[in-house]
Amino acid sequence: MSNLEQASPSNAAAGASAGIRMSVGEKLFAVFNYTFFILMGIITILPFLNLIAKSFSSEEAVIAGRVGLLPIGFQWGTYQYVLQDNMFLNALKISVLLTVIGTALSLLLTTITAYPLSKPRLRGRKPLLLLFIFTMLFSGGLIPTYLLMQNLGLVNTLPVLFLPAMVNVFNMLIIKNYFEGLPDALEESAKLDGAGNFRILLMIILPLSTPVMATIGLFFAVAFWNDYFASMIYITNPALKPLQLYLKELFVSSTGDFLKDNIDAALNTTPQSIQASSILLATVPILLVYPFLQKYFVKGVLVGSVKG
Repeated sequence: MSNLEQASPSNAAAGASAGIRMSVGEKLFAVFNYTFFILMGIITILPFLNLIAKSFSSEEAVIAGRVGLLPIGFQWGTYQYVLQDNMFLNALKISVLLTVIGTALSLLLTTITAYPLSKPRLRGRKPLLLLFIFTMLFSGGLIPTYLLMQNLGLVNTLPVLFLPAMVNVFNMLIIKNYFEGLPDALEESAKLDGAGNFRILLMIILPLSTPVMATIGLFFAVAFWNDYFASMIYITNPALKPLQLYLKELFVSSTGDFLKDNIDAALNTTPQSIQASSILLATVPILLVYPFLQKYFVKGVLVGSVKG
């Protein structure tokens, strides 16, 4: 009996190792996955490498079209030019303000909208949800929306860039589903201690919702940072143009004619190099946010999406 008892753990281990062995089909599928995603990663990173090479290459190399993935005739005058350009710096300031203010207010309104809708005891909950979902499918249209912003006196103001997008229904539903997955016992015990709804939300619900808050906050930040359409429609004042609209106008003329008169010949650079360096400088701020919030992505999105 003792021999059988001693042999059973080894047999169990052998069975477990045999259970995790991959079949031929699974191995082929894994090879396909690795190959596919490696190729996708390479395809994604190559344009960035080309932009970096152009931004650091000399005028002759860029004009001749000899710049590939590595700089030729290294120089950094393009970055000096862009960082000293008042239009770029002002557009960067507007984009930072828009992203910070818009993300904070949008996350606040989306959260206080999602919290009551996550409670089955809310009267008229289903009709309210249907109204929100209706706005995902239908909108008032571009011209009526512009006329509304104009009548409200918001055209050529900073609030017009974030007020119409402060509650994103898709993000609100993700937060709502996340709240629904939290134990009801936490709120019940807090109510027995005399806590109200706002205190429960601030002191109990939000500390437990860091993953979904960080994820949705990043969604809002990226959306505000990358948006140029709203500013293209509502903004004509150069002092209020965000960075993405600045970049859009920078590329309207593919040859950069509006830059040629302002580029110092001593810089040894071209409009194409300045365009490349402007794109890279505009990408860096939002990229710096990702490493701090990446760990919350899977948990925040998946947990907030499993319940309907």
